[in-house]
Amino acid sequence: GLFAVGSLVVALSPSFGVLLAGRALQGLGASGIFPVASAVVGDAFPPERRGRMLGLLGSVFGLAFIIGPILGGILLRYGWPWLFVVNLPLAVVVLAFSFRVLPRARAGGQKDLDWSGILTLGLLLGALVYGISQVDTAAFLDSLLSRGVWPFLMLGAGLVPVFLWLERRAAAPLLRLELFESRQVVLASLFAVGAGLTEAAFVFFPALAVAAFGVTKATASFMLLPLVFAVAVGSPVAGRLLDRLGSRAIVFGGTVLLTLGLGLLGFAADVRAVFYTGSVLIGLGLACLLGSALSYILLAESRRAERTVAQGVVTLFISVGQLVGAALVGAVAASAGTGTAGYKSAFLTIAAVALLLTLLSFGLKGRQEEVARAEALAVEEEGA
Repeated sequence: GLFAVGSLVVALSPSFGVLLAGRALQGLGASGIFPVASAVVGDAFPPERRGRMLGLLGSVFGLAFIIGPILGGILLRYGWPWLFVVNLPLAVVVLAFSFRVLPRARAGGQKDLDWSGILTLGLLLGALVYGISQVDTAAFLDSLLSRGVWPFLMLGAGLVPVFLWLERRAAAPLLRLELFESRQVVLASLFAVGAGLTEAAFVFFPALAVAAFGVTKATASFMLLPLVFAVAVGSPVAGRLLDRLGSRAIVFGGTVLLTLGLGLLGFAADVRAVFYTGSVLIGLGLACLLGSALSYILLAESRRAERTVAQGVVTLFISVGQLVGAALVGAVAASAGTGTAGYKSAFLTIAAVALLLTLLSFGLKGRQEEVARAEALAVEEEGA
């Protein structure tokens, strides 16, 4: 409902400021969809079937990215507001089915929102992103000492302990810190940041294609289709493999694919065959992470009453990665040179992050350990 209201505000916006407000409402509405969807999978399916169902959700996400550019190209002929009006009938269908299909039971009494945590986290992320976006990698040390960088990075770093202090004392914390006593949750959060960093690079793919191949912006957008096809096809496959092999094998494979894809773009993004090959590898890598694995890990580590909060952790850290990634790629691309050189440097930077995540994947639990953990939580809840 909130996403639909935001879409309507954007479509009818008389000014750019109102348009931004509508986009913010869309973001607030959308941020609740994936955590709830993943939590419902945890409630409706046993551990041995969750992977394939989460993979199905990831596949739908990929299909939306395929349909979006095509539908957008058609609707733009009639004016940009139609890009947002089209969300309204979809929202009506979702609302109608949700009242009929989704469970109505509550895990407990309603509690007030953690406004202090929300505001502190927003300020923290805003300061961090602005500071990173002002960094000049060609003169890294000098830019760090500039007034446009270090005060904001210091503010972001200084707000971290404040945020943690507030969350420990909040009645209904925005981020439940007890979840992070699990190594699985900590690692899943790091993988989510890495996935968000890679997703942020999508924004720059069309600009890279324009610079590298001299195509139009419309053609450059359609050059993303192999990547999103890979996400759509790879997500259900990764989900089924997840049920058989466990998260460690799937996350390892996904981060290896991300590293290879980003590395190819970093070295030879101006070669068409390499551009498409790297895009497909990145899509398959993201299918392993975003398609099912991260949500699967959080479902196995959380109790029934905590499932939506746990899935929110994934969404939060993916958003952190997207914010930081967009600023980082923009800063590196702008300061490393014009044309494709800057984008290559940016992709190599993210490839280094993906390589680090590959090494961290060895710290995840194996398949048997994950099943045992999920079963132990189920027995504990039944006993309670």
